[in-house]
Amino acid sequence: MPFKADKYENMKKYIPLLFILSFWFLNLHAQDIQVQWASKVIAVSSEDNSDSLMQQYRAKQVLGKPNKLPASGLSPCAWSPLTDSNPQGEWIKVAFDVPMPIQQVAIAENFNPGAITQIFLYDESGTEYPAIYQNLNITNIGGGRMFNIVIAPTSYNVAAIKLVLSTMKVNGVNQIDAIAISNSREPIRAEINIAETAVTDKEIKSTPENLGININSEVQEVSPVIAPDGKTIYFTRLKHPGNLGPDKKQDVWFALAETDSTFQMAQNIGSPINTIHHNSSFSITPDGNKMLLNNVYLPDGTLSKGLSITTKIDNNTWGMPKEVVINDYYNNNRYSEFCLSANGQVLLMTTERRDTYGGKDIYVSFLQGDGTWSRPKNLGNKVNTPDNETSPFLATDGLTLYYSTAGMSGYGSNDIFVTRRLDDSWENWSEPENLGASINTPNWDAYFSIPANGKYAYYSSYHNSKGDADIFRVKLSDKNKPKPVVLITGTVYNDKTKEPMGADIIYEILGTSDKVGQATANAQTGTYKIVLPIEKLYSIHAEAKGFFPIDDNIDLTNITEYTEIKKDLYLAPIIRGESFRLNNIFFVRAKAELLPESFPELHRLAITMKENSTMIIELHGHTEPFGDAKELKRLSEDRVIAVKNYLVGEGVESIRISYKAFGGSKPISTEKTEEARALNRRVEVKILHQ
Repeated sequence: MPFKADKYENMKKYIPLLFILSFWFLNLHAQDIQVQWASKVIAVSSEDNSDSLMQQYRAKQVLGKPNKLPASGLSPCAWSPLTDSNPQGEWIKVAFDVPMPIQQVAIAENFNPGAITQIFLYDESGTEYPAIYQNLNITNIGGGRMFNIVIAPTSYNVAAIKLVLSTMKVNGVNQIDAIAISNSREPIRAEINIAETAVTDKEIKSTPENLGININSEVQEVSPVIAPDGKTIYFTRLKHPGNLGPDKKQDVWFALAETDSTFQMAQNIGSPINTIHHNSSFSITPDGNKMLLNNVYLPDGTLSKGLSITTKIDNNTWGMPKEVVINDYYNNNRYSEFCLSANGQVLLMTTERRDTYGGKDIYVSFLQGDGTWSRPKNLGNKVNTPDNETSPFLATDGLTLYYSTAGMSGYGSNDIFVTRRLDDSWENWSEPENLGASINTPNWDAYFSIPANGKYAYYSSYHNSKGDADIFRVKLSDKNKPKPVVLITGTVYNDKTKEPMGADIIYEILGTSDKVGQATANAQTGTYKIVLPIEKLYSIHAEAKGFFPIDDNIDLTNITEYTEIKKDLYLAPIIRGESFRLNNIFFVRAKAELLPESFPELHRLAITMKENSTMIIELHGHTEPFGDAKELKRLSEDRVIAVKNYLVGEGVESIRISYKAFGGSKPISTEKTEEARALNRRVEVKILHQ
């Protein structure tokens, strides 16, 4: 059809109108549905809590989204009137952040629903309008429900709502979980904040796997603790014939992993960990040499509330548990759980304290210089609820927290949630997400544990168990896994004899003097294991009495997935004639100016010299062999002088430090690769006198 210029001109005048209509329609659609949950309690007839410090059952529990529905049942996270038989009735009045016209009111009744007799609306001036709902035929409905009342659109902005309840006509406690308004007739629902549960991008759902008869039995198996290397699982058994004592109370058991990720037959870990009393374990350190145990082991064989730690003596023997001292520790609850971070610097615990939100909350403590732990600090109301929180597990990335609670919308009893730490305050967390129906069930689900590789997650559940609670494992989606980490394994050696030795392993971010974590090398085998978060450059060294703490470094800046690295460490004995290299000494390129990354290792060298006051050393300076020989020798001399000046500045007498400059005359390698050049640019220490 030929182009008609006049028709085109006629169409042009309609284009602005079409654009305006399209914009109006899209804007109307975008604002189509608004749902608001109550944000403030204006007044209430009564609330079932006389403790001013506690928040359970208070009127404020109606604020925000539901904490119990779609599951039903009595909850401390919902409002309960003081009595269930007030002849005058009970009522609550709540406000909303943004007054607006509405077509719907929704009330989450989680326990004994049906007692609502009247609902009143209020505008911004406080004017009360005739009841939008009246019910004189009160009946006991049972269970729980989201009660949706649809009305004609209001001609005014609704700013507040008042509910009136006839509690005498519905037997038992009456609870309201949440109150909402909407400008839409589409039913408001209580929803679970579900984390992504797919194992792959194709949305294949994970399937929990019972660990089978080698681990589970007809009795209760709970609290699985998988070692970070995934090679051993520890758990707690109740009433098993193999438990110690006549009453067969809780004992700690363990099982070794097979190569195909199955486990050998579980074994009782024995004394001194297990006694005739209730015993249970929590965290195992990455090196497998230390384990947290519930309660304090007293000299008379009894237990008291608190926490203990035991150290492995050899492959089959554990030492007597010693008390872990937590400043101002107390627990007003019968139960408690603990979790030690992979770096050994952070301790999580569930305890009921005076500043709890209700029941047990999760708290954090930090390792102090004297070996004690700081006063417990509450993680805040993003994580904790007025209900009980239990079984916290901090993943090896130090950021991802898994725990179990009944204080958030779930599938029934306790569900397992995941949240992530957003900063170093330990009070700022992402919105907790429910791990979904493939893991959480209408029963009690708790005690989550994940090895460093993140391949499987282990937890306890009563659903589809062999009798009592069993231990299951499941694969997580990438979004539900912790951030990848690196498992470092190795052996500490005496640099002179090349024999393995025990030592403390210290690691920190390169260039800082702040310890990131600490581990222990086995005294007999010298072996150690540590877990490091990715994307950082670390300094690592071993410490033992009578030896120099020689630094090494581990560069994880370019690693993006779980990796295992072998790194052996060498300790130079403090004896005459011994020489060793300072690995983490760095200079400005072609200059003798020390970079800040050098200070931690030089500081430790200064401390060692001050602790060994008769020691005399000689510093040897080396450069790469490529360049003018005189200039290279001068540069190496200036650099060892800079090192000497640093040590003197740290309080080491100048007379105890001599130096030699070799320039490029003693290269380790004559290759021209950057790695070889870096090996040649070095400062070494030789002990002249002990």
